[in-house]
Amino acid sequence: MTVPPRLPMPARLAGVLATAALALPCLAQTVDLTGTAGGKALLVINGAAPRFLAPGQSHDGVRVVSVESDRAVVEMQGERRTLRLGDSPMAAPARNEQPNIVLMADLGGHFTASGQINGRPVRFLVDTGATLLAMSEAEAQRIGVPYKQGNPVRIKTANGDIVGHHVQLNTVSVGPHTSHGVAAVVLPASMPFILLGNSFLSRFDMRRESDRMILNPRY
Repeated sequence: MTVPPRLPMPARLAGVLATAALALPCLAQTVDLTGTAGGKALLVINGAAPRFLAPGQSHDGVRVVSVESDRAVVEMQGERRTLRLGDSPMAAPARNEQPNIVLMADLGGHFTASGQINGRPVRFLVDTGATLLAMSEAEAQRIGVPYKQGNPVRIKTANGDIVGHHVQLNTVSVGPHTSHGVAAVVLPASMPFILLGNSFLSRFDMRRESDRMILNPRY
């Protein structure tokens, strides 16, 4: 099979080659599946050099979900599409771009933000090391989160083990963005802020510019 000149085949590639494309005309973005090998997909994104990506890996806004011998499932803008070797190009529906969230550091270098949980006003502290959004029992009671209905979870702290509760928050809003179904943990501890952890932050591409943190919605 002849490989198009713009898609040179690496010498180590072993597998069937063809071309399937996922196009987003409104973003001028294309993804070509040119082969599979070793459980990885060989993708050409926006006409750049071919790149092997394994399931779970991302590049330039494209995440590989799964790979089989003749196909790959990719995720773009939060929507999954199947690329098959030899398929005709597929068009993904256009999405309206959402505005970024821009946070300013305080004098201590921390990023705080006003927001809402389930429509109730709260104050967040960004914590990129926290797996989940976390709040105190007192704060959960104040904003009406029924945390005692959640699953108990034992958490290790510097002062010993404590028992918190896993909950699912209907909505979490910061600036112009609202996320739905955000996992959180409610703790029997005094906390001056609600910790904005990765169950919310992972939905954004984050970058730091001096004293600003910019969160760009992935979908």
